[in-house]
Amino acid sequence: MEITTLSQPNVKTQLRALFVIARKDWKVFWRYPLNAVSQIFQPIIWITPTYFMGKAFSTNGQATGFAAYSGSGDYMSYILIGTVLTNFIMTVFWGMGLALKEDMDAGVLESNWLTPVSRLLILVGRTLTSLFTTTITSIAMLAVGALLFGFHPTGNTIAAILTAIPMLLGLYGFGFAFAGIVLLMRDANTLIDVGSFLIQGFSGTSFPVKSLPYWLIPVSLMLPLTYGLDAVRGFLLKTNTLLPINVEIIILVVFMFVMLWGGAQIFYRVERRVRTLGTLGQH
Repeated sequence: MEITTLSQPNVKTQLRALFVIARKDWKVFWRYPLNAVSQIFQPIIWITPTYFMGKAFSTNGQATGFAAYSGSGDYMSYILIGTVLTNFIMTVFWGMGLALKEDMDAGVLESNWLTPVSRLLILVGRTLTSLFTTTITSIAMLAVGALLFGFHPTGNTIAAILTAIPMLLGLYGFGFAFAGIVLLMRDANTLIDVGSFLIQGFSGTSFPVKSLPYWLIPVSLMLPLTYGLDAVRGFLLKTNTLLPINVEIIILVVFMFVMLWGGAQIFYRVERRVRTLGTLGQH
């Protein structure tokens, strides 16, 4: 009988380790079931004032000013899609760094690091449960949004999902780099809050980037997330995109490979640095 243990690393043992990490987080998540309810209704509560504000600025139910920027008068579907993608961005982008900080606070980071499992695999494993729960809660949130706000995508859903995949994979590269910064700084909550606010704002999660002052638009165009959000909305709502959708998809694929490689390099360099300094277990 073949014995497979982590002392003999191979694909099977690494996948098993990934499954165990995700199962542990799954158990922890359901220790607090109100988290799931909160993830569904909290974004709805946040965007409800926007719904009524949009109605107040509409004429005969048509948001003509918004349509001039985006090519669609369905501003609530536009915002709901941005909210769902933001949930996934937060899960992948910041999730790894936050998980690392939780391990530091719990005092288990060094013991986890001693296991014969790739560091990057541990970081990816910490996002799997969050990705799964985010998918479920986002579907539920869109269903509630359809009932309350008339969410009604009219485009190609499959193409939109396929477009979002390279964007999310590229975000793993960002997540690796950010996890390295957490190892170095140890307390990165302020960095998370400021970075999250700026990236969400400049990538156009809640409004068309064309509405920004002309001197800020180049900042948005430098963020690959801008093209991901733009292309997904282009497929789902048939909005006017910043660039031809094919070009935006090419940018996302290039971004995916560059960030996965670059993020991993940054993480490993920083990790070697903190191990040399002996500060890995400090927080």
